[in-house]
Amino acid sequence: MSNTVIPYKTGFTVKPKEVSPFGFVTFTDGTRDITPNQLQCEAYGYTFNTLDGTCSAFRYNTILESSVANENNRTFGVANTTGTGTNNTLVMGESNNVVGLSQNSIIIGSKNEIASGISNANVSGTLGEVTATNSTVLGGNSPEDILGKRQSIRLMYGKTTTAASQQASNLNNTAASFFVVPNNTIIYFHASCLAVRVGGTSGSGAVGDYHSSIERGVIINKSGVVSIQRERDVIKTSGTTTGWNPTAKFSGTNFFIAVKGAANMTVEWACDIKLTQIKAGVTL
Repeated sequence: MSNTVIPYKTGFTVKPKEVSPFGFVTFTDGTRDITPNQLQCEAYGYTFNTLDGTCSAFRYNTILESSVANENNRTFGVANTTGTGTNNTLVMGESNNVVGLSQNSIIIGSKNEIASGISNANVSGTLGEVTATNSTVLGGNSPEDILGKRQSIRLMYGKTTTAASQQASNLNNTAASFFVVPNNTIIYFHASCLAVRVGGTSGSGAVGDYHSSIERGVIINKSGVVSIQRERDVIKTSGTTTGWNPTAKFSGTNFFIAVKGAANMTVEWACDIKLTQIKAGVTL
């Protein structure tokens, strides 16, 4: 965003502060950064995404730089490959592949793969497939299996809520980022979710109130048609947390945890998610 000072619109106590390189708009109330709601976002002429609660100035498109080099990679073993744009990556084993446009990752084992554009990943074992940034993957396959057939995946989702409505949390707390359930794949998920109030004007409860729960179940992609079965156990709470909850959901083939706080409470959410995956290799 330029250095032009944007005035407050009549009737609003927040206004745009900056636009990220990916097009997401951050608002401010004059002292704090604010994630705008739909009314605030659209009042200033931006686009609000109701799925993930983001406000956008433009749709981001990836444009590859004209010169992309491989730098500071170390490989130990035979038949390992690092594609164009792979940087600061360690590969130890045999027949592993980093497709490219990736950085700061570690592969230990054989026939593992990190997908294009995925960074900060850690994969070990055999035929582990990494498709999410900042994830940890254990591939538990025989050399004859297909890529990613049996594997464990560790993810982190995050979100800040200020209202009593469900909002999609985001992979690595990065707007519009989700784990994609592969075709003809079944996954057991176990999400350990923690929420804590950090602000807000509600007179009920106080900063420091918290809620913890386990959200778990099975999600399956049958030839592009996704379905889910789920359940939740509340573990421990403190203070006023009525209505707070996480719910596993999907949109298309995107898997996420929808989180719900309360009106006029600023609640931070973190969900540590373990996925146990079987990629069938046949039409389910």
